[in-house]
Amino acid sequence: MERNNSMTASNQSNGLDQQKKKWGSDERATWNGEQITKRSYIKEVVSKLSKLVDHFNVQQYGALSYDEAKFPLYVIKTKQWDSAKPVVLITGGVHGYETSGVHGALEFARIQSKALVGLNNELFEKYFNLVIAPCVSPWGYETINRWNPNTVDPNRSFYQESPAEESANLMNMVTSIDGNILVHFDLHETTDTDNTVFRPALAARDASTHDNWNIPDGFYLVGNSENPADAFQTAIIKSVEKITHIAPPDKDGKIIGKTITQKGVINYQIKELYLCAGMTDCDFTTTTEVYPDSHKVTDQDCVDAQVAAIVGGLDYLLAKEFN
Repeated sequence: MERNNSMTASNQSNGLDQQKKKWGSDERATWNGEQITKRSYIKEVVSKLSKLVDHFNVQQYGALSYDEAKFPLYVIKTKQWDSAKPVVLITGGVHGYETSGVHGALEFARIQSKALVGLNNELFEKYFNLVIAPCVSPWGYETINRWNPNTVDPNRSFYQESPAEESANLMNMVTSIDGNILVHFDLHETTDTDNTVFRPALAARDASTHDNWNIPDGFYLVGNSENPADAFQTAIIKSVEKITHIAPPDKDGKIIGKTITQKGVINYQIKELYLCAGMTDCDFTTTTEVYPDSHKVTDQDCVDAQVAAIVGGLDYLLAKEFN
C-alpha cells in the first residue's frame, strides 16, 4: 500500500487556489487533468476478493462511468443469509485516499472467512448478516484523492439524486438489503494532507476560507449527535487503544473543531451533512478516524485499528443484545 503522506501539493491546481470566484467547468476540468494514477485498485483491492468467495457472496453492485472496466464496485455479503438476523454494514474508501479504511474492511472480511473472532470466540455471522463495501470510491483510491473526478466529495453527497456516482451506487445497493441494518461502521482516516492538499483545494473550489485545523495525533470516532450511542463508542475506543493511541483533545477540549463528548469521541449531525454514516436509520453508527501519518504507527497498525474498531463494536452489541 502507498502511504497517504505520499501526496503532495501537486494535487492542487496551478494558481487556482488563488482565484476569488467559485470553480466552474473549466477549473474543475483543469483540476481533473492534473490528477494521476498512483496505485492500482484492481491489483490492490479487487484481486483480494477472489480469496473470499468460498465464505462470502462477492457481488458487483455497479461501476463508475469514468471507466466501468477499471472501476467496478463490489460488495461482500454473508453467504448463508438469514433475513431474521440484524445486518452489519461496513463501508471503506468513501474517501479513496484513506487507505486503511479500504484495507481494514478487507482484512475484517479475511479474518471472518478464516478464523473465529469476537465474543465467545465465534464467527460474528452466527448472529449477524455482514455487508461490506470495501472501496466505495475506487477512482479516489487510485489517484489518492478525497474528491471524485468532478471535484465532488462523496462523503457530503448521500442524498437523493446525488451528484456523486460513488454515493448513489452505494445507496442503491444498501436499499436492496433484505433485513434490518442494526449498525454501520464507516472507516476513515484523518491525514496531514487534509491541511496541505484538500482544505486548500476546497477553499479554492468554493472561493471560501478554510483555515487549517489541528490534525489529531491518534485515533478518534465521530458519532451521531442525534443518537450518539455513547456506550457503543466507548467500547470501540477501548478495543482500538490496544492497537494504537487515542487522539487527545486540543487545548480547547476539541478534535477538528468539535468538543469531545468522551475520550476520543466527537459527534456530528451526520444526516444534515449528508455523510455516509447517516444514510440509514440504524441504531448504532460510527465513523472511525485513523491517523496514518504518526511516527508511532505502521500501515499495518492502521489496518489493525480499523479491524479492532469493528470487533470492539460488535462485541459490545453481542454482549448487549445476546447475553
